[in-house]
Amino acid sequence: MVSPTIGRMSELRQVRRWAEALIALHLDDSWSFAFDNAAKRAGLCDYGKKRISVSRHLAARWEDDDVHQTLLHEVAHAMAGPQAGHGPKWKRIAAELGYVGGTTHSGEIAAERARWKGFCKKGHTYVRFRRPTRAGSCGKCSRRYDPENVILWTSVDGQEAVLSTAPHRAMRRTTPRR
Repeated sequence: MVSPTIGRMSELRQVRRWAEALIALHLDDSWSFAFDNAAKRAGLCDYGKKRISVSRHLAARWEDDDVHQTLLHEVAHAMAGPQAGHGPKWKRIAAELGYVGGTTHSGEIAAERARWKGFCKKGHTYVRFRRPTRAGSCGKCSRRYDPENVILWTSVDGQEAVLSTAPHRAMRRTTPRR
């Protein structure tokens, strides 16, 4: 997806109108639209429920064009089918709809909704939406896992995370959230 820009925020009622119009134009009557509470994911195409959803938190922050591109992205998924992924069929349909972005967004997340905040000893900041379970070290301080640069996690209610001493592979190269 395109990198969202912060500026004039989208009106959620307008987002719903765009979504319903795109669904009526390109999909059958069994498809619907909903807002969801995702904090990192911009949109979702749920094939089982035949529903396109968009994060209400991100839609309220992003400009209209960024939200519209997210809707086009998800409608293209619905049209391409569950096996298409972000492959050639999906890309062709997305381009025909007018979608100009990539496969993921690189914009802002709803970091204030994160339940866990992490800091290394040099003050680099991280956020997590789920309780961390394994030790991780700061990717800014060291390119490899380094116990000297471990990230200390605290929940929004002041609880400290009890972590396994073995680092999780995905956390070894963690980079800080800006």
